[in-house]
Amino acid sequence: MNGPAHDLRVSLVQGDTRWHDPAGNREYYGRLVAPLHGASDLVLLPETFTSGFSNEAIHQAEGMDGPTVDWIVEQARKLDAAVCGSVQLRMGEGEGVRPGVYNRLLFAMPDGTLQHYDKRHLFRYAGEHERYAPGDARLVLDWRGWRICPLVCYDLRFPVFSRNRYDVERPGAPDYDLLLYVANWPSPRAYAWRTLLRARAIENLCYVAGLNRVGTDGNGHHYAGESAVIDFLGEPLSECADAEVVVTATLRAERLAAHRERFPAMLDADRFRLD
Repeated sequence: MNGPAHDLRVSLVQGDTRWHDPAGNREYYGRLVAPLHGASDLVLLPETFTSGFSNEAIHQAEGMDGPTVDWIVEQARKLDAAVCGSVQLRMGEGEGVRPGVYNRLLFAMPDGTLQHYDKRHLFRYAGEHERYAPGDARLVLDWRGWRICPLVCYDLRFPVFSRNRYDVERPGAPDYDLLLYVANWPSPRAYAWRTLLRARAIENLCYVAGLNRVGTDGNGHHYAGESAVIDFLGEPLSECADAEVVVTATLRAERLAAHRERFPAMLDADRFRLD
């Protein structure tokens, strides 16, 4: 089966996001990622890393021409690595989507290329669906020889949307090699977080990286971190405790290819189309 030819270094930046402080968060996360120059290929920041997961912060949402988009592109250039995280961004008429505020994941590359994914599954339990516009398409992109599918937080609970498909874009080959989740996942549901990350890796014959925040937000919700990089057997390559930390794990291309060759379960999977 097709797969990446080279290993990939993935860094988890598990930080304590400042509440409603975009400039402060850019400075804070900039300090955390600076030592990764030349030491990582892909750097993950949390969901809504400039504000925390706040429905009220919608009122200060930036546009695609705002300082945070410029900042993440500049970080990718400085680090010579892709940088990925989600922010609240307001889209207007003529920007290719329905006007509104999106929980938009940005994936910036060192050459200035910027791709994005708009969170499809909005967290009804917290009223996210009442204030934000949902995305309608999954993103799969190529980065340093790896096919990557980046998603956001609540998307983790929906395996059909996350499904690695072998019969859509590249018949006979998997859609992606690495599944990403950036999150603000509160500690009362930490067991689900840990369990679902492993399930997505096992069922999709891929690596999974899940990046969560730590600390207590302005609504009093605590986040225990527990960010992790999981291999295709559901085994952790790296696990984080409840503390600010930056860790890097190396994804082994040869091990992934060997597992898919030895255990090609996806070739027996049900075929479907997602509307």
